[in-house]
Amino acid sequence: MSYSEVEMKVVQWGEARGIVQNATAMSQAIKTLEETTELLDAINKQNRDEIKDAVGDIVVTLIMVCAVLDLDLVSCLKGAYAEIKDRKGYLTKEGVFVKEV
Repeated sequence: MSYSEVEMKVVQWGEARGIVQNATAMSQAIKTLEETTELLDAINKQNRDEIKDAVGDIVVTLIMVCAVLDLDLVSCLKGAYAEIKDRKGYLTKEGVFVKEV
């Protein structure tokens, strides 16, 4: 199944449960933060299964934000990529990205 097919199934799931019709972008963004906390915990525990679950849950909540706002996640991703594609720089051993000007 392609990404766009999975995204459409997630949107349909959200519509069937009233999420798209009744949620707000803010409530779904808060849900994203909750799922992100679960991801941090899973990474801290080095639990690959929980990491995979949390990443999937985060993507679902982002799809729901987009559905509530009549956007699609791929167009958002394309926009972000357009902004970063020509950036120059590197990541230090400490995890800090240093932009080259």
